[in-house]
Amino acid sequence: MTHEWLDRWREGRIGFHRHDVHPALARHWPRLGVRPGTKVLVPLCGKSLDMRWLAHRDHPVLGIELAEEAIEQFVAEGTADVSRYQQEPFAICRQGSVELWCGDFFHFHIDQAAEIGAFYDRAALIALPPATRQRYAFHLAQLIPPGAKGLLITLARTLGDETAGPPFQVTADEVRELFEPNFQVTHLEDGESEEGSGFRESVWALARRGPSI
Repeated sequence: MTHEWLDRWREGRIGFHRHDVHPALARHWPRLGVRPGTKVLVPLCGKSLDMRWLAHRDHPVLGIELAEEAIEQFVAEGTADVSRYQQEPFAICRQGSVELWCGDFFHFHIDQAAEIGAFYDRAALIALPPATRQRYAFHLAQLIPPGAKGLLITLARTLGDETAGPPFQVTADEVRELFEPNFQVTHLEDGESEEGSGFRESVWALARRGPSI
């Protein structure tokens, strides 16, 4: 899976990348009530424009991405100065209030996540095969403090093999099975299937369980 993901970026096979801000983010993020200034974690971030949308709304962003090509393209498409530094095992780029950590999400640990107060997952969970999704949900829960909120976007396949991927189909039952042990899970909407896409997206609000929930 890792090699396939890196190959896609090297070869420019990035049909999953949106050239605009995801409408569900713009529609639902304000309703979460995440305070301005709260740092948002974006796992497997690619070069998503959603990170700039969040940054423009006074949210520092910490994106984690395995493909160096994605990070370099993101900063090349921006206008602000770029600073670079290292925090092993990650190489980090900062542009404005967006930090991009190049490396494996599963190597990002709680001591590096001290300032994280929210999260956004549009393309992380659905990029992972079934055997890895349980690990992802548990690791995300370790990084997110009690009371923190986030937005999750999943998809169902309306055409073709339901087990194909990436992106992979993640059903509503699986979302609840993965996240309800550690999060309060609220289904927000099912989107319309775009003509010819073979996908229909679902949007979820997650709140980390704990004293504040």
